[in-house]
Amino acid sequence: MLNLIWLGLILISVVVAAFNGRIEVISQASFEGAKTGVTVCFGLLSILVFWMGMMKIAEKSGLLHLLSKLLSPVVGRLFPDVPKGHPALGYIMSNMSANILGLGNAATPMGLKAMEELQKLNPDKNTASASMCTLLAINTASITLIPTTIIAIRMQYGSSQPVEIVGTTLIASFIATVFALLLDRWYRHRYRKRQR
Repeated sequence: MLNLIWLGLILISVVVAAFNGRIEVISQASFEGAKTGVTVCFGLLSILVFWMGMMKIAEKSGLLHLLSKLLSPVVGRLFPDVPKGHPALGYIMSNMSANILGLGNAATPMGLKAMEELQKLNPDKNTASASMCTLLAINTASITLIPTTIIAIRMQYGSSQPVEIVGTTLIASFIATVFALLLDRWYRHRYRKRQR
């Protein structure tokens, strides 16, 4: 659906530019956009490589394992319908750890694997289970201690203090996570009442 929206916007802009006799503006914007995209990607690449390396160090040193142990009681309460010791829980904890450390790109593969494992437990393969919805809510609104991607973008565009957003990001992501979890619980409760 989103692809169709973007396609529609592009086609409308080309038609309006052609109608106004300014088709060269579209060409110029296309090349400028491509140039900016490549520049931003290279800037982000260096930061992401650095943080992926840090993530690997954290994994090898046992920091991720420790963080996963700390998250274990929380994850058990958030996902009560996932059996203890199921592989999905390990992927969920790794996903949450990566998101907390601001490594959204590193969290994605673990989130996908967690969804894959949760789908195996799902009795209705055509509808997302409650655990899948909870994971999506947590993954989308996750508390972030170090917003590495945003810091990288701010550095790329010459911010004099690219890390000054850490405090506000922590507060905003905490509030988002709390509301996401409250909504998730509310929907779970409504769903259970409807099932009775």
